[in-house]
Amino acid sequence: MTIIEKHIVIEQQKSVIQAIEQVCQLSHQQIKIAINKGALWLSRGKYTQRLRRIKKTLLQGDTLHFYYNETVLAQVPNQAELIEDCLHYSVWYKPYGMLSQGSKWSDHCTITRWSETHLLPERPAFIVHRLDRAATGLILVAHSKTAAQALTKLFEARALQKQYHIICLGKLDSESVITVTEPIDNKAAKSHFKSLYYDKEKDLSLVEVTIETGRKHQIRKHAAYLDHPVYGDRLYNKVQVNITTAKNLQLSAAKLNFTCPITAEKKRFILPDHLMLSINE
Repeated sequence: MTIIEKHIVIEQQKSVIQAIEQVCQLSHQQIKIAINKGALWLSRGKYTQRLRRIKKTLLQGDTLHFYYNETVLAQVPNQAELIEDCLHYSVWYKPYGMLSQGSKWSDHCTITRWSETHLLPERPAFIVHRLDRAATGLILVAHSKTAAQALTKLFEARALQKQYHIICLGKLDSESVITVTEPIDNKAAKSHFKSLYYDKEKDLSLVEVTIETGRKHQIRKHAAYLDHPVYGDRLYNKVQVNITTAKNLQLSAAKLNFTCPITAEKKRFILPDHLMLSINE
């Protein structure tokens, strides 16, 4: 496995590829592929940003940061599915394994990069909120800084309603909504669990979850607190046998409701049936 990290100060005019070739024993094609997948950054003055344009004119004093990780670059993202293109932003189904945010090593497995390369017309993409790598479901991607700021404010003001579906172990009380207020990392947290269906043979429940706070891994931690951990949860599931051979994490963002901050329209998005979690799959 090849891992290369180089910081190249530009002292005389040369192309991006030439600058990297002089310090790395990689082929021209390997460098181009790595750059396209987000492995190159450019520092100019106070600003550092990802660089994909190999024909970018470099200036004296620029610094190129090249992060080459053969294993990371070999990863192939699962396919995201477009739910709706709203021009200023789009709504996607994020599959298991796809990232919400890239790293210095790459961004080719992120939902933002997927949207940049699969939407027509092409537009820049900005992350508004996140789903864990192991989670699936609805995610918003903004296509301008203005839209990103407006949508982010909705999340900060809790003016956007999200509902999740999980499959958890055991039978959850189906008579009423169960509210959990167990603190997470010494911070207040509140989740509401409502049983939708129980499969007696498999001893699994399909549950709808609404959260009032957004703590890290909140749903997974609160489900485990109820002694009904999420099926496939390798972090907080202390009950499930043969967890390494189980399904992927069964947690999905299923519904999204908000008033569009740009058009003032009421927006409601629900995962289509073929993307909804199902105990019978």
